[in-house]
Amino acid sequence: MRAVIQRVSQASVEVDGKLVGEIGNGLVVLLGVHQNDEEADLEYLVKKIPDLRIFEDAEGKMNLSLREVNGAILAISQFTLYANTRKGRRPSFIEAAPPEKAEPMYQRFIQRLQEEGIPVQQGSFGAMMLVKIWNQGPVTIILNSEDRLKPRR
Repeated sequence: MRAVIQRVSQASVEVDGKLVGEIGNGLVVLLGVHQNDEEADLEYLVKKIPDLRIFEDAEGKMNLSLREVNGAILAISQFTLYANTRKGRRPSFIEAAPPEKAEPMYQRFIQRLQEEGIPVQQGSFGAMMLVKIWNQGPVTIILNSEDRLKPRR
């Protein structure tokens, strides 16, 4: 799984002109599911994201986690995170999981975050969405679940 995480002061998502999700202070998580992803990949992100120390403390240092600032997550499914652009100019998305695998993993990701006590809003899987992001900082972090398998340096 691949997650692009943006620290936000507010964010929202609309589908067909209707608001379907909205948060204040927190994180927007754009989530891509790879065709080979499994539960361990999902768990890695669920455990990592809420505890990333990317919010500022009283001294202005990134020392606080989403949990510590009582923030929320706006989770948006985004298969385009697995775009392959090595050949030609038109991206290929063959590495992205098909919808019948990606949607249940996306929903499970949201469920697991909620089980961890994180308030989560979401977009509509597979829909054309308008995502409004007020990136604070700006702070953007990219997590790849396959990094859990790499040795630390």
